[in-house]
Amino acid sequence: MSDLVKNFNDYRAAMNEKILAQDNLVLKRFFSLDGQTYADGALNSKTKELLGLVASMVLRCDDCIKYHLEKCKQLGTTTEEVFEVFAVANVVGGSIVIPHTRRAVEFWEALGE
Repeated sequence: MSDLVKNFNDYRAAMNEKILAQDNLVLKRFFSLDGQTYADGALNSKTKELLGLVASMVLRCDDCIKYHLEKCKQLGTTTEEVFEVFAVANVVGGSIVIPHTRRAVEFWEALGE
């Protein structure tokens, strides 16, 4: 696993642990709802993760982009599929999304290492 991916996952896990340790009911419910949202339903998990990736890119959340890219990789998403998502995100979000696309490409490549 590349350092880029490992560092992201380690930080995310450590901070999520601290957040959830506070036993805040609203935050716990939100984390649970987020997990349930991406489960198979009328749309399969892969499709939902791709939708989440587009939304994250348009909203310009690099952490969310990395999270969804890793989930997409785990679900067997191809590089061609990811780049179609990048294209949709750039058309919807405009040129402000380009820097996030660059970092997304870097992270996607790191997931393949």
